[in-house]
Amino acid sequence: METMTMSGIWRSAGNLVFVLLSAYALMCLYLYFNQSGMLYLPGYGGANKQATPADAGLVYEELQLVTDDALQLHAWYVPARQARGVILFCHGNAGTIADRLATLELLNELGFAVLIFDYRGYGRSDGEPSEQGTYHDAEAAWQYLRARDYAADEIVIMGRSLGAAVAAQLADRHTPAALVLESSFTSVPDVAAQLYPLLPVRLLSRFSYNTLERLPRIQAPLLIVHSRDDEIIPYSHGRRLFQAANEPKQFLPLKGGHNDAIYVSGIDYYRRGLDEFFQRYVDGV
Repeated sequence: METMTMSGIWRSAGNLVFVLLSAYALMCLYLYFNQSGMLYLPGYGGANKQATPADAGLVYEELQLVTDDALQLHAWYVPARQARGVILFCHGNAGTIADRLATLELLNELGFAVLIFDYRGYGRSDGEPSEQGTYHDAEAAWQYLRARDYAADEIVIMGRSLGAAVAAQLADRHTPAALVLESSFTSVPDVAAQLYPLLPVRLLSRFSYNTLERLPRIQAPLLIVHSRDDEIIPYSHGRRLFQAANEPKQFLPLKGGHNDAIYVSGIDYYRRGLDEFFQRYVDGV
């Protein structure tokens, strides 16, 4: 058997290094150019996309909100009898408002009217999603409620997952009655660094959604809801956000995964946690 010479060994090693570096570079390029498709998932979700609040037994108004850059967004307004106020709800990155009927039903049971909208590029809304675009979309929802004669101190801004970052940005621009952030991350680069520890994601990231940076500027009463078992956005993100926030603030811990924590923890437990917060900081204010 012919023994490989030293030059052959070095050549083989060099080829291996080249292959590994090429694969690494391709992974970085894929991550950089496909971030939007990885972050925004409007086609994901298990609901019938034709579902409406009526399927949950709720009266509702179908709306077309207009953004300041002239896009139309599909939205629903669900009224409540003798409402305690209105909740402007910013949903997560996957699926559409048709996937949030259970949330609408629960918030309506708590005595709140709800305005929920699809971001640009989601469901029946115009355009393509982007970070600044989602901020414009939430602003359109806020302005709709103000035009409907809701005072700022009658509006609760509530966001879940990616929607929590959108909600925080809106509460940084305005002062609502309260802010509720569920399963929220500190920033997109922070999450990406945990998911891809071997890649230079902080350099590659084209998205920020920096909720941690915004919270010290927000003056509204804050409730942070986060599961200790969240497998997508670690519990540590919720705790860091809580520590950075101003008083008054409360923390509602859940158990279970990112998408089922409300049910694993128990609907009654979750509902009671929200209700206690609203009683303290929203009712009678």
